[in-house]
Amino acid sequence: GAMTPVLYAFRERERIQALFESVTGARMMHNYFRVGGVKDELPDDFGTRMAELMDDLKRGIQECDDLLSQNEMFLARTKGIGEISGEDAIDFGISGPMLRASGVAEDIRVTEPYSIYDRFEFGIPVGTYGDCWDRYYVRVEEMRQSMIIIEQAMAQMEAGPIMADVRRITRPPKGEVYVRTESPRGDFGVFLVSDGTDKPYRVKVRTPSFANLQALQHLLRNAYLADAVVILGSIDIILGEVDR
Repeated sequence: GAMTPVLYAFRERERIQALFESVTGARMMHNYFRVGGVKDELPDDFGTRMAELMDDLKRGIQECDDLLSQNEMFLARTKGIGEISGEDAIDFGISGPMLRASGVAEDIRVTEPYSIYDRFEFGIPVGTYGDCWDRYYVRVEEMRQSMIIIEQAMAQMEAGPIMADVRRITRPPKGEVYVRTESPRGDFGVFLVSDGTDKPYRVKVRTPSFANLQALQHLLRNAYLADAVVILGSIDIILGEVDR
């Protein structure tokens, strides 16, 4: 019975991957975006399929929420486990759902809007105690907020070219720039130094998993060994971002 919500979540994941595959031809590693646009036009039935997916996901997420979020065993294994305060989270450089779970309403899409995020209205889910349950439930609520964004984007989408006329080789002027975006796991930033040629003088990539994992020792204080797996899972790292 404990595996039921996981299998339900995989069912919803399969629906999402099927839609991605219809657009990009791949279930993972889609490589759809390009500098200046996207690779291909959307399929003719994309709007209809997206609307159906949104309806299915709303039901599916609520189903998983009902099964898991207030389950007595789940609460016992997540509530009060791996707590971190908002102040400590900021000191560690934590970002994304982990930071918001500690009560800090920081989302770059809202505080420093980029791209077209200023056209959308959506909330910033936050937690209270910064424990494993808060980190889990902030992500549940963020899925709902993501659907709100998608529905607004679909309503605003207009016909037009899918690719700008971008030169293959660009020589930016000398200087440096740092740009950050809100990725699913937090603050993703790129620091770029140009010497005026078509090759960067220096590039530094700031990944959220690398920063978030730094707090693991703090989160493990006074925890049982069995809690370590739960705490690490609640950080939700990607090892490719961590291994340097």
